[in-house]
Amino acid sequence: MHTNASRILSSNPIPALEKEPILRFSVLLWLCSLVFSTVSMAADVRYVGGQQSIPLSSGAGEDYPIVYRGLPPGTRLTVARTSEDGLWADIATDSGITGWIPTRNLVLELAPQAGLPATAKPVQGPGEAGIELASTMPVQVADPAELLSRINTCDAEFNTVAQELHQLKQVSGKAVQLDIDNQRLVEESENLRSNVEMLRAENQRLLDNLDSEDFMNGALAVLLGVVIALVAPRLVPQRRKNSGWN
Repeated sequence: MHTNASRILSSNPIPALEKEPILRFSVLLWLCSLVFSTVSMAADVRYVGGQQSIPLSSGAGEDYPIVYRGLPPGTRLTVARTSEDGLWADIATDSGITGWIPTRNLVLELAPQAGLPATAKPVQGPGEAGIELASTMPVQVADPAELLSRINTCDAEFNTVAQELHQLKQVSGKAVQLDIDNQRLVEESENLRSNVEMLRAENQRLLDNLDSEDFMNGALAVLLGVVIALVAPRLVPQRRKNSGWN
């Protein structure tokens, strides 16, 4: 009976049931490793290399507009993804600035600065102070006195240019006003000339009329004299002469 039970147990697929959890655990472990590798790839840390500030674009290409004018060398970046051709990387700074940067400007580690030991590494630590210090170390800070002098010089040049511009505006305004006055005087002169010509024509017409009237008056006077000379003798009665026959 014990032998029959052993045969029955050996004939059941118990090993297959034991392999299924192991297979599931292996698949789950592989998925977890894949997720962790993806996260580690998404959180890839790089630094801005070179000696000049690098601008950030809104997309993977030089045709996209600039969203940030320049990240200083040594800035710590987190690479979220890269373009299909691998020439551009979508990054984010520790201060929250995001954009696309050429991958040729990214380095894994910062080169040691001049005057520092070769074992020196970029300042890293918790808090914004260490991050800000690491991002601003390669940048040279200008002298405040020199900056103030430049500001004063720029202000003086600006005031000089503003005065010259004001003078030019005044001169141009006077020139425009003179041009307007000149045009007005020319129009008035033309109007006066037209009026003079009209007055001359009217005067000539009046003179002609006056000559005509004088001629008519003279003719009428002569005609009246002739009429009087012819009619007057007949109006006066003639005296009869005394003859000797009476």
